[in-house]
Amino acid sequence: MSEQMEMKELTGKLIRFLENSPTCFHAVEQMAARLREAGFEELREENSWKLKEGGSYYVIRNLSSLIAFRIPKGQWNGFQMMASHSDSPSFKLKENPEMEAEQHYVKLNVEKYGGMLCAPWFDRPLSIAGRLVIRDGERLISRLVNVDRDLVLIPSLAIHMNRQVNEGYAYNAQKDMLPIYGGKEAAGTLMKTIAQAAEVHPEDILGHDLFLYNRVKGTIWGAEEEFFSCGRIDDLQCAFSSLEGFLAAEHPAAVTVHAVLDNEEVGSSTKQGADSTFLEDILWRINEAMGGGREDYLRRLAGSFLVSADNAHGVHPNYGDKADPTNRPWVNGGIVIKYNANQKYSTDAVSAAIFKTICQKAQVPFQTFANRSDMAGGSTLGNIANCHVSVNTVDIGLPQLAMHSPYETAGVKDTWYLVKAAEAFFQTALVSEGRGNYRMF
Repeated sequence: MSEQMEMKELTGKLIRFLENSPTCFHAVEQMAARLREAGFEELREENSWKLKEGGSYYVIRNLSSLIAFRIPKGQWNGFQMMASHSDSPSFKLKENPEMEAEQHYVKLNVEKYGGMLCAPWFDRPLSIAGRLVIRDGERLISRLVNVDRDLVLIPSLAIHMNRQVNEGYAYNAQKDMLPIYGGKEAAGTLMKTIAQAAEVHPEDILGHDLFLYNRVKGTIWGAEEEFFSCGRIDDLQCAFSSLEGFLAAEHPAAVTVHAVLDNEEVGSSTKQGADSTFLEDILWRINEAMGGGREDYLRRLAGSFLVSADNAHGVHPNYGDKADPTNRPWVNGGIVIKYNANQKYSTDAVSAAIFKTICQKAQVPFQTFANRSDMAGGSTLGNIANCHVSVNTVDIGLPQLAMHSPYETAGVKDTWYLVKAAEAFFQTALVSEGRGNYRMF
């Protein structure tokens, strides 16, 4: 198979993953299923762990964050980690979501989750997915649900009634962004619809985390089929690529870690986010279960490395002036290394040099990103995770357009590049020689 065909096939696999991941919960369950197929054993945080050399394991917290790891055989010097996030901007259903409108419609009360582009949510088929907590006798059981049909829609106001809309409009989340669920006859039926999709009784639903998601199918497009578009590319493209490289890599002289954390889009300050103890807890328990003490743990961290993988802004063909004059990543141009002097990104000279060496080893191209100096940028999970697990960290991503739209665009080549780089990274051992010097093999 040609390299171009491999890239297209991999993109098709990614699109299927994205379409089957309407929420962070579904994305984590898909990854867990893939890990189980590969022979990984699930561990539970509430249980005692017995780990073994050569073992492969994964842990889930809150059903929305996952950490998988492999323990090498023999001596190991540290942790080789790649972290991405499972969540994407969306609209979350509030409690008691049904609202009567104009005595003829039922609409749903929602609130914004994360910072999104509002305009692309209008006039496209949407549905509802997420997590339910149900009563089962004396037990409370979490269950994923996806109403797998076109269910709701947010209609635009006709231009005749808002003739200035194309001159700029400030969307009001409480007024403009509420989706229509049905006519007046639909009143009182939403939770019945959700319960039916989950195959439970409505009265047994005691809690829910439910989100809107875009139903438009992903597609590969362009003159040479070089682009693809889908929902939730940020950041499931990186999560997918990390897992592919993680599973393809052989065991190096380090514990390899594939981490996917929730709530990056709202600051990571949750029990399952990068600002939690989740990653730190797992690394410490690995060290302890393998007979290591506090000093062993700190020595191993000193020889560890984290790749924080969260997508980057590609140069937009209609807004080239929004990009930095000299750091201008292009879609299909390779993996983006992200820099920020104020530490919104964790990349420094050492971590950049290490990751560039990894890319060269994998024979994949890399690019650089920095914000215009007069324009504030976003942040990601790398520097937040570093406050709990302090290791050399590089922030990278794949270039995309329309970030935080419900239908984003990225490059067919770039997923393939990151899978190759991730595989090379997980097969590389990094040994600290002190004073900013490292040996890689």
